[in-house]
Amino acid sequence: MLIPQTNTPLQKALIVCLLFVLPLAVKAQSITLANAFAHNDYRHKRPLLDAETNGYTHIEADVFLHGGKLVVAHINPYFKGKRTLENLYLAPLAAQAAKNNGRVYAGNDQSVTLMIDIKTDAKKTYAELKTLLEKYRPILSSYDTGKVSMRAVTIVLSGNKPYDIVRKEKNRLAFIDEDLRKVERDTVANVSRMASCKYSKLLKWKGNGNISEREKQRLCDYVSIAHKNGEQVRLWASPDNKVVWKEILSCGVDLINTDKLVALKNFLVAQSSPNTAN
Repeated sequence: MLIPQTNTPLQKALIVCLLFVLPLAVKAQSITLANAFAHNDYRHKRPLLDAETNGYTHIEADVFLHGGKLVVAHINPYFKGKRTLENLYLAPLAAQAAKNNGRVYAGNDQSVTLMIDIKTDAKKTYAELKTLLEKYRPILSSYDTGKVSMRAVTIVLSGNKPYDIVRKEKNRLAFIDEDLRKVERDTVANVSRMASCKYSKLLKWKGNGNISEREKQRLCDYVSIAHKNGEQVRLWASPDNKVVWKEILSCGVDLINTDKLVALKNFLVAQSSPNTAN
């Protein structure tokens, strides 16, 4: 049983989410997108729900530590006190996992990645985040003295990353988004689950004409090293067009970062169809 049958604050929060959030959430979602990453998800009309309705399995939220709360916001957290990481993401995800036998998507065992982009001090924000994550331990992937256990939701930290703190922890509920350009260095096992880089830092090609062999080979080399380290590769701020999407997928990039949820979904579904023309 995922949620203990006790009258705890967490259980009450999950009940509220089940009553008010789930009717709007994924309705018999038959397609999940392994290669889709919802950039700045909280800026969509329905944070989390819009991504889930389109089958996204990787979701990003910018987080500020403000007034003792982990507030989800792009720039200014001062007037968004109710838009917390817990209210928008953790509680609804826990409610869904409770309903779907320990998974966010019914009948799908893939862990959903919630990337938390830390915008305030890494050490202070992570200290507050750790306390909150413990509340949701039953649904979160974990690292425990050398062993990684995958569960409904996997937390990946980006932005101001507390890398040194996380690296030294023997037990934790969070992983790190590594800089893709640094994957050639020795990677501490089970610290990073993802390696990311701004598209323009690696590629200048925007989809006009053919990508140069030099740029393509450079990307493929970075992807190969990251995969050997057990990391998924993500390029952020990439051009939102089908030509670029197709090319970076062919190079082995795992996650396409986008604000165009429906357009990317349609592209990926078409790509997976056996009748899709090349």
